Parts: sequence; C-alpha cells; structure tokens
Amino acid sequence: MNVGQLPGPIRFLGSLVDRLAPLFPNWGSSPAVSFLILVLFTAFGYGLSRYVVRLVGRQVAKRFRRQSVAQQILRLIRALVSLFFFLVGAGLVGLELGNIVLSVTVFSAVIGIVLAPLVGSMVNGLFLLADEPYEIGDMVELSDGTRGFIDDITIRYTKIFTLENTFLVIPNDVIREDKVTNFSAEDERIRLSLSVEVTYESDVATARSLIESAASKVDEVIEGGPDIRIGSARYPARPTCYIDEFHDDGVILTLRYWVDRPYKLLTARSRVQTAIWERLEEQDVDVEIAYPHRHLVFDDTSGEARVATREAAERAAVDSAAVRGEAAPEEDAENGP
Repeated sequence: MNVGQLPGPIRFLGSLVDRLAPLFPNWGSSPAVSFLILVLFTAFGYGLSRYVVRLVGRQVAKRFRRQSVAQQILRLIRALVSLFFFLVGAGLVGLELGNIVLSVTVFSAVIGIVLAPLVGSMVNGLFLLADEPYEIGDMVELSDGTRGFIDDITIRYTKIFTLENTFLVIPNDVIREDKVTNFSAEDERIRLSLSVEVTYESDVATARSLIESAASKVDEVIEGGPDIRIGSARYPARPTCYIDEFHDDGVILTLRYWVDRPYKLLTARSRVQTAIWERLEEQDVDVEIAYPHRHLVFDDTSGEARVATREAAERAAVDSAAVRGEAAPEEDAENGP
C-alpha cells in the first residue's frame, strides 16, 4: 500500500517514529531493552492521559449534559492517549502495526468465546447510555427491593451505592433485563398511602380532617402548593384523606400524601403514623381506631362442647331410668335379649 493512502493519524505516527528512530539506533538490539522502552512509553502515555483528562474534563462536562456520557468520553480520551504512546514505543523497538493488529486479531479469535459475556455487557452498556433509563445520582429500586443511588455507569457494568452503605456492581446485560424503578427520573417527589380504620360510631368527617392536618405537620411531607402533574393527570400536593371502604369492623380511611425525599420513605411513613396516632389519642377527639370484635357461640356441634353435651344427655338418661326403676341403657346392651 502506498504511504500516501494511509490514514492521517497513521502517517503522522509513522513520521514521528522515523524522526525518533535515528536518534536511538540501538534500542531494538536487546529484547529486554526493547521491552523496557515499550513499558516506559506506555507508562508515560498513561500518566499524560490523566493530565489531558484533567485539562479537558471541564469542557467535556459542559459539552455533554449527561455525566455518564461525559465520563465515557474522558475514558476514551485516556485510552487513545495511552494507545498512541504505546504504538510509538512499539515502532521504536521494531514492532510493526500490521503485526500487532494480526496478533490482536488471532488472540481475539481464540478467546472470543470466553469474552462473549463481556462483549454482551459492553453492548448493553452502549444501549443504557443511549436509552437513558437512569443517570448518575438517581435513586433506583431493583426487582428484589434493593434501593440505592447510581454511583457509576460504564460500558461494562453499573455501580449502585445502596441505602445499607454497600456497593452493588451489576453487569449491564443483567441490569438491562431486570426491572429498575427510577425515583429520580423527572421529579423526586413520591406519593405514599396509609390506611386507617375507625369505628362506625366515630365522627368520620372529623377523622379525615385530623388525619390530613397531622400528616401535613410532618417535615418530610409536602403540605401544599400547586397540584402535582403526572402525565395528563393532576394530583393535590397536600395530604388528602378519602373514605376507602366500609369494612366489617369499621370505616377504612386512606391517606395519600407526597414526600420530597425518596430515600427517607420509611422515616416519613413512621413520622406520619406517629403524628396521626398522637392526634387521634387526644381526649377531645370523637374518633376511635377500630379493632376486630368477635362473638364465639358454642352448641352441640362445636368441638369439646359437643362431647360435654352428649355426656350430659347420657347422665340425664341414666338418672331418669334410675328414678323409674329401669336398667341403664348400657346394662340393657350388655345383658342382651
């Protein structure tokens, strides 16, 4: 192939090697020295790549809105700078680019089956970066109930920092097939529900009002403001209590309220329940929380009561026969006809 037909970067790399090679004619005479030179150039390129990333990191972050994409671009820049100096060192010690490419091709063909899962994770990582299901810093929940924050997204894996202060490193081909709930996609506010059952004798209207006011005083709860829009629907931002169901033991009231921090759902729920309990327990409140009432009835078909009833009937028959001077039913059965 004519040198003029080669791509520009390769022509530049070749010319750079040609200029440096005459200055050090004996570099390729010893395999040990050649290997040392190759390692030094590669290490220098890696160190320089870190400096380049620091130099252009701010501009890349401003150019790309998504942090995960910006990080992948910076990783690519680091890899290209390291690869450039590796190829320069390879040219100085006499390794040709064609031989390197051929060796990599043969090596890739041999271990292709072993690297198939890794390739699958990388392909799924590209899809994750393109589809944008979540971003670094988002709070997510996995199908097994694990919750945490996205700490890093690479083309091979996704790292999640859980609320239990642990790390999960999940291959992209696994997490892409799993159900992931994103609590921070558009709006971190999330709605919770709480059911309270009061007796039929309670003042239901007062109960609803007290439950709403108690919930609105909790710090994590959004106490009012413009309606929250989800798609084409709009929901009141303040706590709202509804009559949900007429149950056997009382009236079920369902409270719906919004919290502004999805990573403190259990804390918010506990504080709301505590506030409602304290408010309904006040003496001037004509509201009583319902609890089950059961009436137990025993008759001649009920377990041990049935045995006791049968024995009492037998004793009564014996006593009646004794009064009349007749034999007991058991004695008549033993004597026979």
